Amino acid sequence: TGSNVNNSFTFSTGTKRYQSYFSAATTNARNILPNSGYNRYNFTFRNTFSFLDEKLTADVGASYILQDNKNMISSGQYFNPLPALYLFPRGDDFDNVRMYQIWDESRNLYTQNWTYGSGDMSFQNPYWIMNKMINETKKRRYMLSASLKYDVTKWLNVTGRVKVDNADMDITNKRYAGTDTNFAGEKGLYNIEKRNDRQIYADAIANVDLYFADDYHLTANVGGSIKDVQMDLMGWGGDLRKIPNFFSITNISTTSYKEREDGSHVQSQSVFANVELSWKSMLYLTVTGRNDWESALAFSKYKSFFYPSVGLSAVISEMVELPEWFSFLKLRASYSAVGSSYAAYLTKPYYDYKGQTHEWDSLHRFPNENLKPEKTKSWEVGLNARFFGGKLNFDATWYRSDTFNQTFESTPSSTSGYSSVLVQAGQVRNSGLEMLLNYHNTWRDFTWNTSVTYTMNRNKIIRLANGVISPVDGQPIDMPYLEKATLGDAGSPQVILYEGGTMGDLYINRELRTDLNGNIYVDPQTNKVELTTTERRKVASLLPKGNIGWSNSFAWKGLNLNVMFAARLGGSVVSNTEAFLDYYGVSERSAAAREAGGVRINNGMVDAQNYYQTIGAGTGAGAYYIYDATNVRMQELSLAYTLPKRWFRQKMAMTVSLVGRNLWMIYNKAPFDPELTPSTADNFLQGVDYFMLPSLRNIGFTVKLQF
Repeated sequence: TGSNVNNSFTFSTGTKRYQSYFSAATTNARNILPNSGYNRYNFTFRNTFSFLDEKLTADVGASYILQDNKNMISSGQYFNPLPALYLFPRGDDFDNVRMYQIWDESRNLYTQNWTYGSGDMSFQNPYWIMNKMINETKKRRYMLSASLKYDVTKWLNVTGRVKVDNADMDITNKRYAGTDTNFAGEKGLYNIEKRNDRQIYADAIANVDLYFADDYHLTANVGGSIKDVQMDLMGWGGDLRKIPNFFSITNISTTSYKEREDGSHVQSQSVFANVELSWKSMLYLTVTGRNDWESALAFSKYKSFFYPSVGLSAVISEMVELPEWFSFLKLRASYSAVGSSYAAYLTKPYYDYKGQTHEWDSLHRFPNENLKPEKTKSWEVGLNARFFGGKLNFDATWYRSDTFNQTFESTPSSTSGYSSVLVQAGQVRNSGLEMLLNYHNTWRDFTWNTSVTYTMNRNKIIRLANGVISPVDGQPIDMPYLEKATLGDAGSPQVILYEGGTMGDLYINRELRTDLNGNIYVDPQTNKVELTTTERRKVASLLPKGNIGWSNSFAWKGLNLNVMFAARLGGSVVSNTEAFLDYYGVSERSAAAREAGGVRINNGMVDAQNYYQTIGAGTGAGAYYIYDATNVRMQELSLAYTLPKRWFRQKMAMTVSLVGRNLWMIYNKAPFDPELTPSTADNFLQGVDYFMLPSLRNIGFTVKLQF
């Protein structure tokens, strides 16, 4: 059972011209895996004061954050205790491996207690992984901010702001002697990385808030900004040389020594304006414009990019007389363009460094100077309506966005002298609908507030880079599709992008062999099934068809009850964990098949071991482990009570709360929580279970005191 303890303290004081604020907070979490956790300590100070007859206002602040985490495992095959735990032979006594280390007299140290071998998945004792293969990250972060605002007139002020955000990290990896030799030398392994992040942001803005000609109201913000971000990283590591389990770079073997160096420095400079003109508080016109100069565009023909937006909204209820029950109606429409630069250094010659061999590639990437900034153009319309004095509210938004100038990497001919070339093409469209229906009312001491939300997004690939002329040799690029991710072993379901498809389409090309009648083929001599490679075909999509949320809040005499339900409609997920459980014969499904005498195929029975080791993990047939991702759950339930102040002589307020999250999975056909994700870094690996930690149910309480 894991735990998460949060404590916070805030203090504020001040006068009309002077205000101070201080806060301190701690977070201490212990995970469900042993020797794993997270700690964070925050300290924040802010001071605001005004002078020159309150025309000049200064605001300064500082924050310092200390955080560390240990063995934060999420998913995967290596350095993860779950594969050996889940696939442990069901007939053996697991208590025998809880003592994860034993004394080795010959080596005069403790080594791993694991008699099952590494197998084809590099199995190790799960407790050894958590206690003797330690990954730690320690981070120190401080943020400084200051702003100065001067009121030039009643309708004009000028503000200048600056913020510094710096962080330093130490990332260490210690693997003790006795670790599988695939991951550490005989005496152990030590890796350390030191990373420094530096960021400065500053802007100057003139703000206008002016009423004129009685019926008009003008608000405007005009200014410029600069953002400078730097990162540098140095790392050292390798097998230990002389002294076992002495984790120091002075004890790293020179034959396995590996160094790492990385860094970046990017800067953006911008000018922007935002102007809104309203007439009689019923018609609003908003226009914005921004131009960015990004350092990532260096060495290209395009040094900057401009993106505008325009929006119009009308309060219909102020223009015409509506029925008394129709309290408010507002319509809005907008168009916007958003630009963004590609990653830094893409326009320079790039050589790839091979850390394993300590060598550089002989060929480099072609420096394409014609790369353009990526741009997204969006259209949106919506309405806001209120009924019965505002007790019933309805909001709806429809949008469509198209993204252009996406960057693709292509391999030119071997005679070109280049390893790759970057080209730009493509168009991806997203369109969707967002709706909210809310009702709230009060009956004497009782209040009820309920909301239903619905969101839907449709994705479509309009164009890839197929046929684009290569700047290397002037020939059209052959790219009818783009393979983005393989969800398991080679041959498992793949996310492949085709024109006319979506960013989440799943394709397969490995299935059980069938006969001429379409029945699964069973070898008459061996009574076994077998896999065959087929034409690639689409079988599912990772993308949901929609999401629904329903929240309710009830309040009565200081007592508050909140309950929230959430539902995902459609889409698919893939479970490699289930494929491994079947392959190793440790799933309930495989046990039932053995007890039944095999798996029924056509009109006969096939040996359970043959069937599941044919379609299971390692065979590239993950098509049989795709599941419907539709699920409905009680997402959150909380009960809070604010004690009467008279109990404390009006000197203190006290609120106690009981909170539960993810308490009840009402409907779910997938063998794991479809909302879990193994990575936030790759959009094409969403909804894939590869020995992920299970979804957790959280129950906790809070006590809040105010003086």
